Amino acid sequence: MPTSSQADSIKGSESPHNSGEEDTEDEEESEVLEDSPCGRWQKRREEVKQRDVPGIDAAFLAMDTEEGVEVVWNEVQFSERKSFKVQEDKIRAVFDNLIQLEHCNIVKFHKYWTDGKTDKPRIIFITEYMSSGSLKQFLNKTKKNHKSMNLKAWKRWCTQILSALSYLHSCDPPIIHGNLNCDTIFIQHNGLIKIGSVAPDAIHNHVKTYREEQRHMHFIAPEYGGKASVNTAVDIYSFGVCALEMAVLEIQPNGEGTFVSKEAIEKAIEKVEDPKQKDFIVKCLTEDPVKRPTARELLFHHVLFEVHSLKLLAAHNFVNKQRILPDNIDELVFGEQDKVLASIHHADGRPSCQLRLCDVPALELEKFLEDVKNGIYPLTAFAMPHPQVSKPRPVSPEVAESEKSATPEPVEMENRRVKKMSCDVKGPEEGQDALSLTIRIRFEDKMNRQLSCEFKPLEEPTLLAAELVEYGFICEQDKEKIAKLIEDHIKQQQQPPPPQVSPPTGVTAIVTTATATVTTSA
Repeated sequence: MPTSSQADSIKGSESPHNSGEEDTEDEEESEVLEDSPCGRWQKRREEVKQRDVPGIDAAFLAMDTEEGVEVVWNEVQFSERKSFKVQEDKIRAVFDNLIQLEHCNIVKFHKYWTDGKTDKPRIIFITEYMSSGSLKQFLNKTKKNHKSMNLKAWKRWCTQILSALSYLHSCDPPIIHGNLNCDTIFIQHNGLIKIGSVAPDAIHNHVKTYREEQRHMHFIAPEYGGKASVNTAVDIYSFGVCALEMAVLEIQPNGEGTFVSKEAIEKAIEKVEDPKQKDFIVKCLTEDPVKRPTARELLFHHVLFEVHSLKLLAAHNFVNKQRILPDNIDELVFGEQDKVLASIHHADGRPSCQLRLCDVPALELEKFLEDVKNGIYPLTAFAMPHPQVSKPRPVSPEVAESEKSATPEPVEMENRRVKKMSCDVKGPEEGQDALSLTIRIRFEDKMNRQLSCEFKPLEEPTLLAAELVEYGFICEQDKEKIAKLIEDHIKQQQQPPPPQVSPPTGVTAIVTTATATVTTSA
């Protein structure tokens, strides 16, 4: 795995500079300004341009020193400590949910922590870095040579975005993106769409720089700012504007400014020629949020929905079972080029037709499988994947280093139940009074955890079990069970060994013979 310095050198070798000034500038941008409490994430001086998110004060390029990849270091600054303290529990709950999100069409949310040392507290969170451009940038390039977007590409984009929105809205409680526009949707070179910059409502009204920019006002649903609370329907409205802009490539603003009026949106809708496509967009932009369709319902709209081909179903089945297939599966699939995959026999005597593996180009097949794996062709005719209620934590909590940050990272609480447990207690070494305690745990997801510590005779097992809960090693429901396990084994260790009684010779012979018999049979 490349280190941070190795990754920097690789990046530098790919982009050689022509002058000493550029070298100096590059060194300044790669300078590490701050470390995360765990030391994994390193904030650089270089700011990220794709950071147009309400409520985000600053976004910097950062390095993941464990994976050797670039990430984004986002900062949210609160105007005063009082407003932060009032909202802290709610904010933590929202960010805990965001960390659990796992979807191929959503920018990954890695980690967050708080810094409350100053009068203006900060929330810092790490997200996936999208080196590719935004959808807005792609549309600006496309409109130079085309008047509208290809319908097939438009369908593929809409399907991926709706798949991500359906996933967010199916969370409990539902997660509202709140900031969906063509600048916060990213497109990769292979056509994969990812939506990013989820802006939780919990931070919108309490941060230092939250403001609504004129050029994005037309993406905001009309019910925003009203007395009634908003729901997931606001994302559907924003998506409708995105779908319209993707179809016509650009919604012309009024005059020379950046403000887009309702009339400009209606004028853009009239440019959409396909009646099904127009109906789809109009339903998303319905004024009444109650009448707007859900993301799941939109996936079944007649402009998007189609019966999945056998090829796509087979590809998803292959990708989902890759872990259990043999290592030589590629050789088995792509090796026998003359293998007959399917044949058609006609009852009227016409010659039969055979489809062989060589009729399907291997490179095209491999690319298609890779696209399916990446999430470009999601299955929408079946139940969509739902976020897991609890997130597995196979690793131990990270230890924060006090000199690196003012406030340690929050410890993720364990939520898996213990299914099996064992305990070993070894007596104190010579000259010491502390026992050596080892606990082995198997969780409900079959993950194992081994915990070792020193335990003094006067310590309470219940206090040790409580510490295991506090530091995220076991869940609260298993605290008493673990405490009882520790207590029982400590008592066994402290009991004197039973006196050794030599059995009669005949008994010994019988036992020995029985043991020999068992060993032989085994």
